[in-house]
Amino acid sequence: MLLDTASLYFRAYFGVPDTMKAPDGTSVNAVRGLLDFIARLVQDHRPDELVACMDADWRPHWRVELIPSYKAHRVAEETAQGPDAEEIPDTLSPQVPVIEAVLDALGIARVGVPAYEADDVIGTFAARATGPVDIVTGDRDLYQLVDDARGIRVLYPLKGVGTLQVTDEAWLREKYGVDGPGYVDLALLRGDPSDGLPGVPGIGEKTAAKLLDAFGDLAGIMAAVDDPRSKLTPSQRRRLDESRAYVAVAPKVVRVAADVPLPEVDVTLPRAPRDPAALQELAVRWNLGGSLQRLLSTLQR
Repeated sequence: MLLDTASLYFRAYFGVPDTMKAPDGTSVNAVRGLLDFIARLVQDHRPDELVACMDADWRPHWRVELIPSYKAHRVAEETAQGPDAEEIPDTLSPQVPVIEAVLDALGIARVGVPAYEADDVIGTFAARATGPVDIVTGDRDLYQLVDDARGIRVLYPLKGVGTLQVTDEAWLREKYGVDGPGYVDLALLRGDPSDGLPGVPGIGEKTAAKLLDAFGDLAGIMAAVDDPRSKLTPSQRRRLDESRAYVAVAPKVVRVAADVPLPEVDVTLPRAPRDPAALQELAVRWNLGGSLQRLLSTLQR
């Protein structure tokens, strides 16, 4: 089981009341929510191995070099200043080091690799896996990793992690008309404003799916642009032709890496905490209460 950790603690942060606080008043709703998420996932799915995959770099330079707009708006949001800017205290970022310390004390593998996003860490673990893989994420980009033949599926939280959308190839084909690899082509044609990916103007999700159905893949679509006999509409042909520069680099940006230099790490799901003393200190300092106890009980079972 591969966790898109930031995706999950972000959901926990907004789903668990911020009245959950440590004795010093620090919010711990994301910490406690994530621990409850992991307990429920382990209870329901019984993975033998589990990795909390982290964003060591949420906007890698190599992706920005290819598409400068990649996640650029998020940088702008973080640096926005001015007399009319509303000061919103950041109560999530201070919880991330606590999450990391708790996972380490528990002995749950936590992996982030410089210059790569958590998606890339997940993609590499999935590529190397010799058995079935469940990827838990609220990020649809990881649908590209779905592979029935290798037992790789995405568990997408609909309501917490108690209600999960099990994404396999049948679901992808019904929803989008593509398989896992085809989702990369669909996503880059459609674009994604949340990631700063412009897409091809005038080609939305449905049109992209129809083009992929007609021409097979992105290479087939671009070959059709150069074939006057192909059944592209004049506007589709023009827009795709004008987007050649973007289409040439977008696959590398959208496709998750499968060759990240992963560290040597024991991914076996622990039955008992690796560092009980450190964990007890963290539990008291951060008021982890029932959330930590529920996870410990689940791991022991």
